[in-house]
Amino acid sequence: MKILLLAAVAASLLVVAPAGAAPETRWELRPTGVDARLRGLSAVDARVAWVSGSKGTVLRTTDGGRSWASVAPPGTEALDFRDVEAFDARNAVVLSIGPGDSSRIYRTSDGGRTWAQTFANPEPDAFYDCVAFFDRFRGLAMGDPVGGRFRVLVTRDGGRSWRRVPEENLPPASDGEFGFAASGQCLTTAGSRDAWIATGGGARARVLHSGDGGWRWTASDTPLLSSPSAGVFAVAFRTPRQGVAVGGDYADPAGAVANLALSGDGGRTWRAPSQAPVGYRSGVAWRGGSVVAVGPGGSDLSRDGGRHWRQFDQGSFDTVDCPSTCWAAGEKGRVGVLTGG
Repeated sequence: MKILLLAAVAASLLVVAPAGAAPETRWELRPTGVDARLRGLSAVDARVAWVSGSKGTVLRTTDGGRSWASVAPPGTEALDFRDVEAFDARNAVVLSIGPGDSSRIYRTSDGGRTWAQTFANPEPDAFYDCVAFFDRFRGLAMGDPVGGRFRVLVTRDGGRSWRRVPEENLPPASDGEFGFAASGQCLTTAGSRDAWIATGGGARARVLHSGDGGWRWTASDTPLLSSPSAGVFAVAFRTPRQGVAVGGDYADPAGAVANLALSGDGGRTWRAPSQAPVGYRSGVAWRGGSVVAVGPGGSDLSRDGGRHWRQFDQGSFDTVDCPSTCWAAGEKGRVGVLTGG
């Protein structure tokens, strides 16, 4: 295992706030020593996190980001690992994207010292985007439509084997509809049975929902903009009922377009809040009753469940995860930990 960065730099200087003032919300950077674009992120806690991305990159930290180990499967330098799901410091699953057998899933149970390839896409026209788990054993992976239907894989053994959901169990895809592999968050779960898929590209930006662990799915429209470069890029649920969807247009990242919607009924209906972030956002996560959204144009925080927002950072991130401590990752190996939030 190669250690890329050891005790990189001292933490940023603390800003002393006036007595009684709330601490400043900001990202404290955790240098990784790589220049890959890190679109995959799975934070276990304040100390353990995994990130993945371009150039076959998979990194792991066990000391809060002070040092990072390169733990990618050998011989995968040409792959783009757009998603990673970690259960702890030793067990994780990574997904690479692309047409045909470029879409693969690998699993490790020893912190990345060794990996087993557990899925290779057999369909030349299929393209897998995201992976998510209900618990340590039950998980899903989703891919773009082939023959008018999305692809969904199911695992019941922690990613050691995968089975495809029958095509007829998924609603027909609209013309041009697909998922965005921008943040590893186009697929999410909440509770033991509910899962959601974010889509765009077609006439409407939709969210697909399954209430039975991924076997059967229904679709709902959202108010987000949809086009070949726009749609729902990420979806997150605090509970099986309370959710948020973010997106926009990556071709117009600063455009003032419909880029966020809220659901209070498990994704059956979606509504735009009266005030939302401005510009394209590719990642979103709940932290208690607060929500953090990120994108190449900045980061935003809502303290009231997504109804009102304020931008607190203008740096570029693609994805965010908040098991307790919030982590974010993005271009040029950029990783940050939220402080004062």
